[in-house]
Amino acid sequence: MRSLGRAVSAPYRYLRERVNRTTENTEKLLSEKPDDTPIPEVIAKVVAHPEALWEHVNDLRKHLFRAVVFLAVTTVISFFFAKYLIDYLAKPIGGISHLQAIEVTEPIGVFMKVALLSGFALALPFIAFELWLFIVPGISRRSAMMGYIAIPAVVIFFVAGMAFAFYVMVPTALPFLLNFMGMPTLPRPASYISFTVGLMFWVGIAFEFPLIIFVLANVGLVKADMLIKQWRIAIVAIAVIAAAITPTVDPVNMSLVMFPMIGLYFLSIGLAKIAQRRRE
Repeated sequence: MRSLGRAVSAPYRYLRERVNRTTENTEKLLSEKPDDTPIPEVIAKVVAHPEALWEHVNDLRKHLFRAVVFLAVTTVISFFFAKYLIDYLAKPIGGISHLQAIEVTEPIGVFMKVALLSGFALALPFIAFELWLFIVPGISRRSAMMGYIAIPAVVIFFVAGMAFAFYVMVPTALPFLLNFMGMPTLPRPASYISFTVGLMFWVGIAFEFPLIIFVLANVGLVKADMLIKQWRIAIVAIAVIAAAITPTVDPVNMSLVMFPMIGLYFLSIGLAKIAQRRRE
C-alpha cells in the first residue's frame, strides 16, 4: 500500500518540488541587487573576455529549451479544440463549409497551423517568464520586479493585436479580396487560414512594440527625446511595415494597420518617459 501510495502521489510530489525550486530561485534572483554597470563598460568587458559569454549562452539554451517544451505541450492541448477554432476563424466568410480544399494534405496543414498559433498564445506567458528569468540576474531588483507587470502586459498586448486583426482588419479586407474586379472567389482553407492566422500573428507582434521600447528605455538604450525627434522617420518605417503586413494594396486596409501602429509609437514614447524617470 505504501508503494501504491508513492506511485499515485509521484506526479504531485514532482510538481511540488518543481514549484518550490522555482520559488526559491525567483526569491534568490529578486533578493540580489547587481551593480548598474553602464552599457559601454559591459561591452568592453565582453570584448576583453569573450569566454564569459558561454555561461550565459548555456543559460539561454536551458530557458529556450523549457519554453519550447511548454510550447509543444500547449500545441498538443490545442489539438482538442483546433477544429472549433478553425470554424470560428471561418465565420467572416460564412463558416467552414464555405472553404473548399483541393489537395489531400490541405486540411491537416490548416489544422496544424491553427493549433500552433493557439499553442503559442497559450504558452506566451511561460515563454515571457523564461526570458525574464534569463535577464533578471543582470538587472537591479527594482527593474526585476517590473517583470511581474510586463509578463501579463505581453499577453494582453498580443491578444489585443490578434483581436484587432480578426475583428477589424479581416472583415474590412475580405470584401475587397473576394470580389476584386467583380470576380467571385471561392477561398481554399490553406490560403484563407494562412491569410488570417498570419495577419493575426504579425499584428499581435506589432502590438508588443511599446513594451519593447519600455524595456530598452528601462536599461538606458533608448530615450524618449530621441523617439520624439525621429517621429518622421518612424512614421515612414511604420508605413513600410504596414505595407508588408497588409494583405491588400489599397490604402484603406493599409491605414487600418498604419494608424494603430502610429498610436502605439506615441504610446511607447510615454512609456519610455516613465522608464527614464524611474531609471534617473
